[in-house]
Parts: sequence; structure tokens; C-alpha cells
Amino acid sequence: MQTTQQIADRLVALCREDKNLDCISELYAENATSTESDTVKTGRDAILQKNINWFNSVETLHSTLISTPIVTGNFFALTMDIDATYKQHGRFMMREIGVYEVRDGKIISDQFFYNM
Repeated sequence: MQTTQQIADRLVALCREDKNLDCISELYAENATSTESDTVKTGRDAILQKNINWFNSVETLHSTLISTPIVTGNFFALTMDIDATYKQHGRFMMREIGVYEVRDGKIISDQFFYNM
């Protein structure tokens, strides 16, 4: 079973390779939850679909910067800076912090904090 550090490092590696959808399939528990703003998605399939919808809303992804994770116990956090042009909103830089909880070698929850 992977440690929290190993899962955090793998998530960062996949995201840096623009394989965000792979990290959900590989690292998330079947019944994981994802909280973003005031929306909660439950289940790996719902989280995967949320991410597919986000990618489909992007016209051009100019750059992404994913930090090194900070790990403590069963939690890890990282920052993500995303410069993208969106089909409906134009170009802007989104900066967010993601906090993840790990149990039994899988991510069981994530929560994202950002201002738009």
C-alpha cells in the first residue's frame, strides 16, 4: 500500500505531465468526495466527469505550475497555478490550493480553495 507521500508525489507527477484524468482513475477511492466552492461531487466517476467538463471548457491551456506537496499524516496540500483561455470567459490566471486526504492507500477526499 502506498504512503501519503507516495500518493502525493504520484499525483504531482501525473499533473505535471497533464495526465490529471489518469490520477483520478489511479489514485482516488471509488467513493471519494471532491469539494470545490459550494459543490460536492461524490464517487470517482462523478469526480472524473467534473474534470472532463473543466477540460472541455478550456479553449487553450497556456501553462500550469504544480507545487511540491506538503505532507502531514494522512493529508497533503499543493498549489496549482493555471493560465488558461476559457471558451466562455476568456483568459485568466487561476491560483488554487488543493487539500487531499488519504486512507488505505487512496485519496478519499479533496477540497480546492481559490478566488476567481
